[in-house]
Amino acid sequence: MVTIEVLGTGCMKCKRLLKNVEKAVKETGTEAEIVKVDDISAIMDRGVMLTPALIIDGELKVSGRVADVKEISALLQG
Repeated sequence: MVTIEVLGTGCMKCKRLLKNVEKAVKETGTEAEIVKVDDISAIMDRGVMLTPALIIDGELKVSGRVADVKEISALLQG
């Protein structure tokens, strides 16, 4: 099972990234736990300075922008 963390304080971009992650997980059939992290201290503890951000299995994959479904799907399969 993959752990996916979506980091953001609740802005529109953060919500869009979360939706894209949910769609990519569904489309790829990936078994995943999706965790929304919106606490600014928790975000900074992960070394993220720009949100939204995407962490997959503890590795920062995207920061400061919204990854689209295709990119997230590739990250999940690669």
